[in-house]
Amino acid sequence: MNLLDAKSIIADLGLLGILGALFAETGLLIGLVLPGDSLLFVAGLAASGSAAAVLGGVHLPVLGLFIGAPVATILGSQLGHYIGHRFGRPLFDRPDGRIFNRSRVVATEKWLKKYGPGRAIVLARYVPFVRTLINPLCGIVRIPASQFLLWNVIGGILWSDGIALLGYILGEKLKGSIDSYLLPIIGVIILLSLLPLGVEIIREMRTKRHLS
Repeated sequence: MNLLDAKSIIADLGLLGILGALFAETGLLIGLVLPGDSLLFVAGLAASGSAAAVLGGVHLPVLGLFIGAPVATILGSQLGHYIGHRFGRPLFDRPDGRIFNRSRVVATEKWLKKYGPGRAIVLARYVPFVRTLINPLCGIVRIPASQFLLWNVIGGILWSDGIALLGYILGEKLKGSIDSYLLPIIGVIILLSLLPLGVEIIREMRTKRHLS
């Protein structure tokens, strides 16, 4: 089983594997590399039944996916916020860490000031790595748990059920022919999910050049 591959997670672990991966990606820092967007999309295909042939015959329960996915995502993010609030400062309070460092805290504070807590938390769902890191970082910068919960619920439902629904709808429209389109579609999903991150990096680089 390959935990970096959405098809492998679904084929080998089914619905429980999907929910566990979503929880880990949003709640545990080890989930940074898990394929959240493509996993949800392929899970939506599997719920429609169209991708069963390439997923080891797995046909996911529709209600189980569309209820379980946001629940796992929301609970994972709440855990991430708690970890950040309770234990995160020593982890991130160092200048030399590649992923966990002081600059991540500063960048998150800028992100929250730029968009406001609600919009920032919801938008972060759609950006790989950021959706994992923003939860503990919101705890570190002391976003209140009740405020975080509100936007976490909204963002969790929009992201998880939204992407899974896209997969489900496409699966219903392409019944019998999804196999030939699956890999290109996953590639496009990954590229689109990385686009906002690339835009932010380019903006940051331009800002630094302007200031220098």
